[in-house]
Amino acid sequence: MTGSAHPLRLVFCGTPQFAVPTLRALLAAGHAIELAVSQPDRPVGREREVAAPPVKQAAIAAGIPVIQPEKIRNNPAFQTQLEAIAPDAIVVVAYGRMVPPWMLAVPRLGCINLHASLLPKYRGAAPIQWAIAMGDAFTGNTTMLLEEGLDTGPILLQQTIEIGPGQTAAELFPVLAEAGAPLVVATLAGLADGTLHAQAQNQEDASFAPLLDREDGRMDFAARAATELYNRWRGFQPWPGAFSTLQGRKLIVHRMSAAHAGEEDQLGAAAPGSVRVEDHRLFAACAGNTWIELIEVQLEGKKRLSAADFLRGNPFGADARLG
Repeated sequence: MTGSAHPLRLVFCGTPQFAVPTLRALLAAGHAIELAVSQPDRPVGREREVAAPPVKQAAIAAGIPVIQPEKIRNNPAFQTQLEAIAPDAIVVVAYGRMVPPWMLAVPRLGCINLHASLLPKYRGAAPIQWAIAMGDAFTGNTTMLLEEGLDTGPILLQQTIEIGPGQTAAELFPVLAEAGAPLVVATLAGLADGTLHAQAQNQEDASFAPLLDREDGRMDFAARAATELYNRWRGFQPWPGAFSTLQGRKLIVHRMSAAHAGEEDQLGAAAPGSVRVEDHRLFAACAGNTWIELIEVQLEGKKRLSAADFLRGNPFGADARLG
């Protein structure tokens, strides 16, 4: 990446891995990041060991000072620190907290946010996951000027990214992160030289992508067709995934696929949640006389298994039901 014709003094706010490519791109473009702001260290993984967030790790490796305030809205010391830096812009990428009004007023070019959707579509905390869960063929990145509303600020630049037919959210995250990094660099260049002007969002076209809940992963065979269940499984990777119950025990579905028309014709009609076994393959009936194949499953307290291996140890009766 070439250096910026207008090196800027920046404050960078971000927390997860999604934000790291932008941090590195800003440094490569020649901007001076005076401070990195990240959320506090948190317990992670099964062992719940306290770990520094990826942005903090990347900033320390680059020699950037890091602070991790527990709160920012009413934090006089943090406010004094930012006002003393007087950055040209504050760049916010997946920081995880709403930026308060006093902070919006600090930088002369504003607070610039990278959001992983084509705003005003999918405002909120989980735009990547919901774009896939809703079966969209395209998504993208938007840079915007932050204001007090949730992802309501005027748009600066946008880019469109195709969603592959089998792509999961876990696979799309790094694609959007890498693509968004140069978009932020281009946004700052346009603001610095006065060639980029923000455009207000069309509020009537807004949709929302709320924070995911564990129950979003529950498979509702009666209400959702197979394709919808498959898209939700793709979108909700790695969490909350997809699960149901079998004879009172939780059944996690690690891999699945909507049955094609020929298979559905062969399987016929059945009550949603009904189970069919065909040639060592496991199918479940869904809404609209559709069927979904459960390719890899894990019964509560047991190992993750292919459907064929699972069926060897769990023979089904004709009245077996999921959900």
